[in-house]
Amino acid sequence: MFPSSCDTFVALPPSSEGQRIIFGKNSDRPCDEVQEVVYFPAREYGPEEKVECTYIQIEQVAHTYAVVLSKPAWLWGAEMGANEHQVCIGNEAVWGRESADGEEALLGMDLVRLGLERADTAEKAVDVIAALLEKYGQGGPCIEDQCGFTYHNSFLISDRKEAWVLETSGKYWAAERIEGGYRNISNQYGITTKIDKEHPGMREYAQSKGWWDGKSEFNFATVYSFLTTARIESAGSRYCEGKSLLEKRNGHITAEAMMDILRDKDSGINMEGMFMTTGSMVSVVPTNPTLPGIHYFTATPDPERSVFKPFMFVKNALQLKETSSPSFGPDDPVKKKPRFQTKPDRKHPLFVKHELITAIIESYKDRGQKITENLRHLEKEKMKDMENILAVGMENPDDWVKLFSDCVQKELDVYSKS
Repeated sequence: MFPSSCDTFVALPPSSEGQRIIFGKNSDRPCDEVQEVVYFPAREYGPEEKVECTYIQIEQVAHTYAVVLSKPAWLWGAEMGANEHQVCIGNEAVWGRESADGEEALLGMDLVRLGLERADTAEKAVDVIAALLEKYGQGGPCIEDQCGFTYHNSFLISDRKEAWVLETSGKYWAAERIEGGYRNISNQYGITTKIDKEHPGMREYAQSKGWWDGKSEFNFATVYSFLTTARIESAGSRYCEGKSLLEKRNGHITAEAMMDILRDKDSGINMEGMFMTTGSMVSVVPTNPTLPGIHYFTATPDPERSVFKPFMFVKNALQLKETSSPSFGPDDPVKKKPRFQTKPDRKHPLFVKHELITAIIESYKDRGQKITENLRHLEKEKMKDMENILAVGMENPDDWVKLFSDCVQKELDVYSKS
């Protein structure tokens, strides 16, 4: 089972407008999976405390940063998210020469959350994820099912000044710094000969496996992947489509432009079918450290039929109840062995309403078009408000503690009138 899924993008000056970093991701997952958007404030921990990830328990750090996450509701980690220091991370499934059929360890999605909770820059997030890979490894089922669907991971990580691509194969990894322009990643290795950080044993391991002769120029994608670089660049792939969509907007990439890319169905980036886009994220992070970042999330499937709703990190930010799924604690079938014997209803309140409205949009063309127009109007109005904050900053942070939740309520109001 090797579905092509997920696309992650970043644009830095001069590709983006207004001295801003624009980050975006579509999370493509099983069509019946619920994705929730949740907020966790910063927190202090004692010296002996542990953290229970999806499958394993690991040592906790003394301090975790505040994070906002878009995550499959059944697991601990996240598909994408941001932290209070405006670090953004999204991951991709990758398969290569190294088998991904290992024992339960950290999921790539756990590593996304751990990187956000523990790193205040993109480069530090690379180091955090690399250290956790070395200590705990990656592995375990990546969907809520007994089919044993597993993969390795690549990550796109950004902050206020730069971005990094981190690609992994088991515990081995390579990372590339991006200091300007744009970059996208999909479901294949993309780091070639420009390697700015790497696992110290990565080349030696490849040579011991017969994947590299030790003499020719080292190309990570060629050495560790089943796919040649030519195959990665082949016409029709989502990677190429995404790259082309970024190129068309080069120099003028904004939050709106990124949302348009994530909504593009012709390219396959807005995925439909058994694997579909179940959640989307766009972040706008000014390079000016005095200005806040704005992080937009849908919390619902298909961005074409969803509203990108803004979140800002403020001191007294409230929990996001309308997009938080039910918790089943120790009785969750994911926590019991053998795992996944049953599948509980994980739908959060917004998901339930969105599901009903999607059925109406699909069944009644004129009515559906009007609903979509109303949703897009709500989104544009809220983005206009956010543009003022991105330009001059916040006067009173307490005015924005319910920003995301208030926007969810307005979306629900549109649904109730439809």
